[in-house]
Amino acid sequence: MIQLESLSAIDNATFLQKNEIADFLLVHLGKFGDPKEDILKCLDYTLDAGMHAGGFVILAKEEGQILGALVMNKTGMSGYIPENILVYIAVDEKMRGMGIGKKILDMAIKMANGAIALHVEPDNPAKKLYERLGFTNKYLEMRLTQK
Repeated sequence: MIQLESLSAIDNATFLQKNEIADFLLVHLGKFGDPKEDILKCLDYTLDAGMHAGGFVILAKEEGQILGALVMNKTGMSGYIPENILVYIAVDEKMRGMGIGKKILDMAIKMANGAIALHVEPDNPAKKLYERLGFTNKYLEMRLTQK
C-alpha cells in the first residue's frame, strides 16, 4: 500500500535522505529535470532549519521505496510573488497514470499556505494534471541566465 509522508526542516533530514530524494528526482524527472547538484541545493533550501523560508517535501512510498516525490519551496513573499513555488514533482515512470502524482499534489496544496506557482514545459504531460487541479497560465516566464 502506498503511504504519503512529508518532511520539513523540523525533521532534520539526513544527507542520505536528501541524496536518495535527489537521485529519484534526477532519474524520474528525465528531460524536465535539473542536474543533481541543483536538486540538492533545492533540498537544502527546503529542509535546512537554518534557511529563512524553507518548504517541504512529500514522498509517496511503498515498502520503503520512493514512488513519487514533490518539493515545495516557501518564497517568503506574497502578492506580487506567490508564497510557494512547486519546484519538483515526479512519479516513478513505471507507476505513472495510477493517481500517485495527484495524491502528492493534493496533499501539497493542503499543506501550502497561500498561492503556489510552478514552471512547466509546454510538452510536459503533467501540464494537464496541473490544469485539472486549477493551475492557470497567467504569465510567460522569461529568464536571463548570467555567468
